[in-house]
Amino acid sequence: MINMQKTYDLAESRRLVQHNVLRNTYWLLALSMVPTVFGAALGVSLHLPLGGGLMALLFLAVAFGFIWGIEKNKDSGVGVALLLGFTFFMGLMLTPLLSRILGFSNGGFLIMTAFGGTAAVFAVLASVATVSKRDFSGMGTWLFAGVVILLLASVANIFLHIPALSIVISVVAIGIFSAYILYDVQQIINGGETNYIRATLALYLDVYNIFTSLLQLLGIFGGDRD
Repeated sequence: MINMQKTYDLAESRRLVQHNVLRNTYWLLALSMVPTVFGAALGVSLHLPLGGGLMALLFLAVAFGFIWGIEKNKDSGVGVALLLGFTFFMGLMLTPLLSRILGFSNGGFLIMTAFGGTAAVFAVLASVATVSKRDFSGMGTWLFAGVVILLLASVANIFLHIPALSIVISVVAIGIFSAYILYDVQQIINGGETNYIRATLALYLDVYNIFTSLLQLLGIFGGDRD
């Protein structure tokens, strides 16, 4: 009887930890959108020249530097500060894409559509990951391999400028990072991820990449120059 009570208490404690991690992750994810918006608004208003192949390589170096710093400080307030700094930086790096989209007469509508679509994808898949009995942990290796290939293709296309490849990259990115939402949320639900700062970083990158990829496609197929 005592062993059963200990098992029950342990299970309840684990569920409480998972609930707190998920709650804190969602709160920090929502907060991280604030510096992203500020960064994007600043970049667009100042017309920062953030395009080009060299800038893309610099972006990767700075982004991975932030990610390394967040991982090293994931158990302290410094990690939160670095995460918010990273999201501000990522907002700045939206400048070329947003400037191009805002060049369309319906640019504002396209941006809001991409935002709404991304929010809908996240809400649906996060809910599925929360209630589904299916185990999505097996997707991790395949998704990581997909991201590596996607990253290499994206870097190559910076110099190749192949429109069809841009479309393929955006479509595949939406698929991969949508699946990553299932994986990352379920990692929290099942106790595989117990650090909310690291969990927030993972989900932020999922959302960011879905948004940019969706906006790329909307700009290609729905942009209106009139």
